[in-house]
Amino acid sequence: MNAAQPLRDALNAARRQRLLIAAAFVVPWAAALAAAGWRSAGAAAALSMALLSIAALAVWGGWQWRKRGHAWAVRELNARRTDMQDSADLLLADAAAFNPLQQLQRQRLQQRLGAAPADLRSAWPLPRLAASTLSALIVLAAALAWPARPPSPAAAPGPASAAAAVAVPIRMTAQQLRIAPPAYTRLPVREEASLQARAPQGSQLQWRVRFAPQPAAVALVFHDGRRLPLSQHDGDWVGSQRLDASTLYRVEAAGAPSAPAAPLHRLGAIADRPPQLKVIAPERSLSLMTLGQRSWEVVFEGSDDYGIAANAQLRITLAQGTGENITFRETTVGVPGRGDATRKRYTHRLDLAALGLAAGDDLVVQLSVDDNRAPRPQNARSPSLILRWPSDLGNESSGLEGMVKKTLPAYFRSQRQIIIDAEALLKEKPRLAGDRFVERSDAIGVDQRILRLRYGQFLGEEAEGAPKPPPTNDGEDSHDDEGDEHDHDRDSTVAGADHDHDHGTPPAQSTGFGREADVLAEYGHTHDHAEAATLLDPETRATLKQALDQMWQSELQLRQGHPERALPYAYKALEFIKQVQQASRIYLARVGPELPPIDESRRLSGDRAGLARRADTLAAATAADPTIGSLWQALETGPASGAAEAAADLDALERWLREHPAQAGDPLSLIAAIDALRRQPDCDQCRERLRTLLWPLLARPAANVPRRDGGDAAGQRYLDALRQESGR
Repeated sequence: MNAAQPLRDALNAARRQRLLIAAAFVVPWAAALAAAGWRSAGAAAALSMALLSIAALAVWGGWQWRKRGHAWAVRELNARRTDMQDSADLLLADAAAFNPLQQLQRQRLQQRLGAAPADLRSAWPLPRLAASTLSALIVLAAALAWPARPPSPAAAPGPASAAAAVAVPIRMTAQQLRIAPPAYTRLPVREEASLQARAPQGSQLQWRVRFAPQPAAVALVFHDGRRLPLSQHDGDWVGSQRLDASTLYRVEAAGAPSAPAAPLHRLGAIADRPPQLKVIAPERSLSLMTLGQRSWEVVFEGSDDYGIAANAQLRITLAQGTGENITFRETTVGVPGRGDATRKRYTHRLDLAALGLAAGDDLVVQLSVDDNRAPRPQNARSPSLILRWPSDLGNESSGLEGMVKKTLPAYFRSQRQIIIDAEALLKEKPRLAGDRFVERSDAIGVDQRILRLRYGQFLGEEAEGAPKPPPTNDGEDSHDDEGDEHDHDRDSTVAGADHDHDHGTPPAQSTGFGREADVLAEYGHTHDHAEAATLLDPETRATLKQALDQMWQSELQLRQGHPERALPYAYKALEFIKQVQQASRIYLARVGPELPPIDESRRLSGDRAGLARRADTLAAATAADPTIGSLWQALETGPASGAAEAAADLDALERWLREHPAQAGDPLSLIAAIDALRRQPDCDQCRERLRTLLWPLLARPAANVPRRDGGDAAGQRYLDALRQESGR
């Protein structure tokens, strides 16, 4: 048996005895007070007194129970039993941390408690209990002997009963709002104890209210003037209505003209959001067909707040032809979805041969899916995905086929040669003098610089040195994929040369009339052409920019005589160049003609009805509505001078809200604030609340030049002196 169990049993017995003593004191007095309340104020007062006495007993008993805890039990046991030797706390401690002496002492205490169980109960306070019980019985007898309360005038039959009922204020004693969401939301029916709630749009609402005393009629009055009468059923007033939009309403009970107006309650309609679609694969909206590709897989993911359709429709459009002879063939296939009710994934694999895709064609797909809203579901469409089969590079077309530009001319083939030269220089380093090694490293850095400048022209960067046309492929070695061309004309471009834009002196060599390259070499730069820098797609431009950054670091290390530090940057630049080479062609989007239909009946008739004037006419500006500003200023100084003036301002604001519902961000909050101010015209908090809501609706003042500060006294004297001097 647990060593602490005897002590705990004794503690619980002491607690129960203390509760019994408290009950013996409280119960007689509770009966006496309940009798007194019943004789003086009726059954309701008697019940209130009894509940109050029981609550007091529970509070006091709980406090006594917590007061007598383990620490109290240890103190009491040590005080009452000398054989515990002030060691009763060992019975409740953890034996695992005891030393041998403590374990021996605990065994002795257990043996002593087994022979003589502990008793922590106190003696019953019989004298005090007898005196208290006797006093309670005297009070009870006096209460029972007291005359009963006369019957209520409302209960006594007679002609005055109707007038008395009218005088009693009608109050709501119970209220309940039952919300049944639409079936497609799969949300459970719930009941709210409050008369305001938020529910999905289209929910069926049912009100159940109870009044005391019963009114003659009850209706729900909405802020837009609609009324919903409630019918009486088993003592309750019941009514139902569909929630189509957010609204404000109040419960009005007839038969109590002296009662103040009931407060407004708000019902918020949660609109069903349309489904959302996103593309999972492919990652790009425009994909180029690879060599040997026979199928194309597209993956979409759809989601909705309440539920999305199990099947989606994939629209497939095949664009064929070139120039103006483009034809379109459209088909639609169903795509089943996989996943839960609110999130599904739609996957479909397209057979390119079965669709008839050929070189130069475009395949455009778009997914369409509905949600589960009833009776009219909402639809969502995904972005269009394009699979393009590029035509032959030597058979480029123009027009609607799209513009084509080669992004990698043949002279972009020297980065690998720079790496080869740098590695060869490192192998010869032991046999070269220090100055000769640095000189050759600097020469390779010049090559790296020339290549960097050539690539930079495609990003619109300024070229250094004299303007030159793009070099040709003459003398280049193309045995490698990236190219091993090594430009030996380093002396033509000096490191750090200024960018000379003085074209006043023509070059010595003669130029042919009308030759574009000669004119460009004489008067301009290749990077001045917009097409040389803007026909690259953003991804290719970003990759080429990373290659230029790596070339810059490689050039920096080579010019300082550290080819071993330059090699990592050179290799990274080569890797980026390879990525750019894979995007060897850039295509502009090709779309079908979507011209408006032509009205043949009006051709050559001269009828200009409905045509807008080409002249740009100025429209007169409309002045801002002063309703909001005037009311906002009136609320700042406090209540209006008269009740009629205040009501007129609020009426004007309500008319403005009805005429401009779109300009008010939350019109229901404004209506509620107006209603609260009407119910309590002297409420400062209500007035400040309305001013806060009106602040965003105030017209912004026109921008103007701020007035110049007049300056201090010294500046003013200086200006006066200037005026006097100019007046002479």
